[in-house]
Amino acid sequence: MRKKILLLGSGELGKEFVIAAQRLGQYVIAVDSYDGAPAMQVAHEKEVIDMLDGDALDRVVAKHKPDLIVPEIEAIRTERFYEYEKQGYQVVPSAKAANFTMNRKAIRDLASLTLSLKTAKYKYASTLEGLKEAISIIGIPCVVKPLMSSSGKGQSVIKTEADIEPAWISSQTKGRTGASEIIVEEFISFESEITLLTVTQKSGRTLFCPPIGHRQERGDYQESWQPAEISDSQLKSAQEMAEKVTKELGGAGIWGVEFFLTKEDVYFSELSPRPHDTGMVTLAGTQSFNEFELHARTVLGLPIPEILLVRKGASAVILAQTEGQVPDIKGLDKACEMPESDLRIFGKPITKKYRRMGVALTYSDKEESISMLRKRAVLIASKIKVD
Repeated sequence: MRKKILLLGSGELGKEFVIAAQRLGQYVIAVDSYDGAPAMQVAHEKEVIDMLDGDALDRVVAKHKPDLIVPEIEAIRTERFYEYEKQGYQVVPSAKAANFTMNRKAIRDLASLTLSLKTAKYKYASTLEGLKEAISIIGIPCVVKPLMSSSGKGQSVIKTEADIEPAWISSQTKGRTGASEIIVEEFISFESEITLLTVTQKSGRTLFCPPIGHRQERGDYQESWQPAEISDSQLKSAQEMAEKVTKELGGAGIWGVEFFLTKEDVYFSELSPRPHDTGMVTLAGTQSFNEFELHARTVLGLPIPEILLVRKGASAVILAQTEGQVPDIKGLDKACEMPESDLRIFGKPITKKYRRMGVALTYSDKEESISMLRKRAVLIASKIKVD
């Protein structure tokens, strides 16, 4: 059962997916906008195109005639996926899922208005004046995000009126697709955030990984740990919401469903129909299958009977501090001295300030606290310098 997989987006998440797919005997073509992307380094073939160019995307699909089209990023002309499905191609998890989740407006309206999930209050705006009007309704503090973006690109927190204009400029210049409509969200005073990795299968019940806690800076993940602390009632609520929204979008694969937790409530935040960056903690062997192995098995239609928590784990990102070509990696020897730990260097060919270049991983089968694992992961990450 060898399938040809067209991977759209070839970052670090795509690289781990390629490895998982190849371990199951699959053939992968990695696609990205620049040469030498991480997943290209381990794939059978590669293509360099602008995936926001629909015609270029059509040509690559027609050339390779894949059995599976697997998106790894949002910045793709996802409306083309509907036509690919009509032509008989399998889009993972589905064309509808890829389209809705690329656009925050579509997924937020689906969650809040169609499915009645609990979300933060929100308004949309397409001009600076519209942003000011939305803020007057939502109130300060609030969060401003481009509708088409990910990993915190173009996102700002409005704390005072002086923050409004800079937030507008950031939303129009730093999003994945440039200038676009934005969403203004109520600022939820949450106690913690979690990612609930949710697995939908072609045949078989929906499964949930143990919840993952995470910490962000600049709208991007810095640390994650598993399992996260959450009450049984809150976990049940999160699972019910995750199952409801993934069922509505359809298809088989792994989903990163994010929630805010207050003392009493659970708020649906966002959803990605693919492996999630915070789920890299599963590379520490915390689960019976890591998130990439789960994604590979589900998209191939292989059954997953259960997902077990094997041990506790934590991850911390390794960031570049300067911009340049041919990254120079220092400190691996010091980092590797640490017990019960591991790391991944992604192999990105270019550095940018705060660009994620690797991840440090820690784990424990003992009675070690999550806080201690987190501290060790951060310490390991601090020993590695990428310039």
